[in-house]
Amino acid sequence: MPKNNKENLNDMKKGELEKKLALLEESIRVIRFKSEGSKSKNVKESSAIKKQIAQILTRLGQLNKK
Repeated sequence: MPKNNKENLNDMKKGELEKKLALLEESIRVIRFKSEGSKSKNVKESSAIKKQIAQILTRLGQLNKK
């Protein structure tokens, strides 16, 4: 994951992070159900999205502590 993505997460507000989190969770759900019927062409896509979700959740946790 490039450092630019982390820097962007630090600049985002809580509402923006929650919206991005909802979009990523929806995309991981779509990928999961799409892969049920056939093999996925991009195997690493789901793991990359999961990493992004984890980074957003970490950032939200940091904001909640403040």
